[in-house]
Amino acid sequence: MTTERLKAKTNQVAYKLLHLGGADYDKDKNISIEEAIATGNVARDFGIEEWDWPQGVGLYGLYMLYEQNGDESYMKFFEDWFRKNIERGLPSRNINTTEPYLTLLQIMDRLPRKDMYEEMCMNQADWLIHELPKTGDNGFQHVTSGIGDRNGVILNEGQLWVDTLFMAVLFLQQMGNRYNNPEWKAEALHQVLVHIKYLYNKNNGLFYHGYSFIRRDNFGGIFWCRGNSWFTLGITLYLEQAADLDEGTRRYLLDTFKAHAEALRSCQAESGLFHTILDDPDSYEEASGTAAIAAGLLRGVRQGILDKSFEHCANKAIEALCDCVAQDGTVLKVSAGTAMGMDSEHYKNIGLRPMAYGQALTLIAFAEALRG
Repeated sequence: MTTERLKAKTNQVAYKLLHLGGADYDKDKNISIEEAIATGNVARDFGIEEWDWPQGVGLYGLYMLYEQNGDESYMKFFEDWFRKNIERGLPSRNINTTEPYLTLLQIMDRLPRKDMYEEMCMNQADWLIHELPKTGDNGFQHVTSGIGDRNGVILNEGQLWVDTLFMAVLFLQQMGNRYNNPEWKAEALHQVLVHIKYLYNKNNGLFYHGYSFIRRDNFGGIFWCRGNSWFTLGITLYLEQAADLDEGTRRYLLDTFKAHAEALRSCQAESGLFHTILDDPDSYEEASGTAAIAAGLLRGVRQGILDKSFEHCANKAIEALCDCVAQDGTVLKVSAGTAMGMDSEHYKNIGLRPMAYGQALTLIAFAEALRG
């Protein structure tokens, strides 16, 4: 794989992300929650315009690329995106609608009306601490957006999802760092530890998708690829911003990450991609989870956590991801939004669709590979 090819693919993927457009949100009024969960076919999730997690991850991928190449057209895109969403009115507060705040936090010093955006971020951090419903052990309950109702929520009562680490905890940690708020920093760490406690499988080093404090189990006991990748990439981002961790806690997180990385390496398909159910070769190969895994492994090597041997696994994934990029920049083999499932068939039946997060996670992986 040449640097020129990788740069060309990066530019194609970024262009497509910037031009994904919107989605007909009203379509979701005609779909049942049961059908949405079974298929992942939720109009809200498509495109780049809505204020929710797919678009929030999309923004963050663009921001990480912007950090590397300094393309000011991205900053204009961010400014317009946040302005238009404020004018439209934000949807309900939940875990997933927290994700756009992560990018807003990075760029708000450069935006007009910084004071307004700063107040929004402060209020969201405070809401996570004091108003978001909590599970047992005071975990962040994975409350999600309503289907067909921007102001509604699905409570997912008593449920921890591994997605939360990327969607809300990184934002809270970085808010704590920016404003030197010990409560926010401590709560972010607490959430990382609680999610490891209930989702990490010590027998194989992988993460379950979720845990129910009502059922007292890990639902279908599935090791979902993109779910695991939220930890792989997310923990490297968390550790990069955690200079004040005590040594014992830092070693615990590092050891968990290293064991997880080793487990992932053993799951990689011959193609270089990872299956949507990591330990089930009969499940389809999936690009967005592969991208975040590759990015996390490369970051782990660069941070000195993982040894150089992991570069082979990551680079093999990068090669495969390049082959997933269509001529128009669309990243193929990306699974749609995936709710909690009770068996492997649920995950295998989630459709493959062009998604903002698929574009963005691929951008993050390519950007990490280009760092060399």
